[in-house]
Amino acid sequence: MSRSAWAAGTLAALAAGGLGYGAGHEGSPVPALVQQARTGFAHWLPGTRQPSSVPARVPAKATGPVVYYRDPDGKPDYASEPKRTADGRDYRAVHASEDVRFDEPDEAEAMPDAGRGDMAMAQATPPASARKVHFYRNPMGLPDTSPTPKKDSMGMDYLPVYEGEDTDDGTVKISPGKLQRTGVRTAVVERRVLSMPVRAPGAIEEDERRISVIAMRTDAFIEKVEAVTTGDHVHKGQPLLRLFSSEMNAAAAQYLTGIGYEGARRRLENLGIPPEVIDEIERTRKVPSTMTWSAPRDGVVVERNVSDGMRAKSGDTLFKLVDHSRVWVLADVTERDLAAVAEGQTATVRARTFADRVFTGAVTRIYPHLAMGTRTARLRIELPNPNGDLRPGMFADVTIATGSDKPVVAVPDDAVIDTGTKQVVLLDRGEGRFEPRPVRLGTRGDGYVEIRDGIAAGERVVTSANFLIDAESNLKAALQGLSEPEPRPQAAVEGKAP
Repeated sequence: MSRSAWAAGTLAALAAGGLGYGAGHEGSPVPALVQQARTGFAHWLPGTRQPSSVPARVPAKATGPVVYYRDPDGKPDYASEPKRTADGRDYRAVHASEDVRFDEPDEAEAMPDAGRGDMAMAQATPPASARKVHFYRNPMGLPDTSPTPKKDSMGMDYLPVYEGEDTDDGTVKISPGKLQRTGVRTAVVERRVLSMPVRAPGAIEEDERRISVIAMRTDAFIEKVEAVTTGDHVHKGQPLLRLFSSEMNAAAAQYLTGIGYEGARRRLENLGIPPEVIDEIERTRKVPSTMTWSAPRDGVVVERNVSDGMRAKSGDTLFKLVDHSRVWVLADVTERDLAAVAEGQTATVRARTFADRVFTGAVTRIYPHLAMGTRTARLRIELPNPNGDLRPGMFADVTIATGSDKPVVAVPDDAVIDTGTKQVVLLDRGEGRFEPRPVRLGTRGDGYVEIRDGIAAGERVVTSANFLIDAESNLKAALQGLSEPEPRPQAAVEGKAP
């Protein structure tokens, strides 16, 4: 046995005898005296050194492969490869052996092993500059507190709760270090105009009200067709053809003789003779051998079914004219989006032929029936087309701006925590305090969601890492639930049998 071990054993025996004597005469608990002996003679035991003379332990060198690189200033910025800051400093390499954590280390972990004995003494007598401990809380979250430091049945120290931290106002307090490491970001609640665009495929069609058909109301023979072909643009009053009809000539002669003057003119109109031809007959007082048919409106010839010398029967279509100065866009909107669309809303159309051009119109009609095969509803958008660039049959992409043009209270989509049964946002109360607030949502659009009830403009909400704060809030609520006493039956309270 070495001399140091023999001396340590002798001192321990003497201390035990003295402590036993003192316990028997003074009534002091033996375990407490033993603890005092261990504290007083710990520095004499083999392998121990006096804490006052031991310098701080040098941290162990990091070992293992490099896992990632982090900002040298401790900002929540990481990289998988070597990287430099804006001022040219290298990011710090983090090895596999290093302790990576997102909460603040407690004081006992931050101090060297040799100083933990002093740490316990420092906790018993905190410095005047330290925060004042209000009470101590059970480390397992049980509803048990203590005004002084103590241990639970498993030997775990009770956790100190400092003044200002024991609030029951529904807020959650996060340390500044954790806020920095988890990348918590906030945004101010503002009033803004939200638009939720509805997109649908469409096609350009003719305006049904701008189509004219030239047809015969009696049998006739085509004398001459003017130099007009399919695709030509004609103007109102421009001659299209000359024809001969015995019935028309008879009606014109009756009109000139004055027999039943009013009825004779009405007969000419019923035969479809153009008004300018009737006026010419009245002016010249002659029945023409052939009558000239002219275009009833400006438009494009889309059909020509007539040739020189042919016989046209009653009801035959000779020409079909369409005015393309205004066109329709027929779009198919899904059944899900139909409720957001209304007549009068502004719509933008991008024809696939002109991908860089935007045409603006309005929704003028929502058709009353759904297409059973596609479960879509058809709506009509009217567009001006003065240059004729938009042609019937073109495909187009339609975007309809839904929603109101009035500003509403809105937050970013990322600020809302949706559990399926309720929606919550986290209000930033400052100094690391956050309050969960239930909200009622409205329309969405442009990356924002309307808040109809729960918060007001000017408040600040969490937009990033809000799920971590929500977890802290749920944990606190659970612990508070454990600490709430169960209600006792009224009969038991009054001392009566149930």
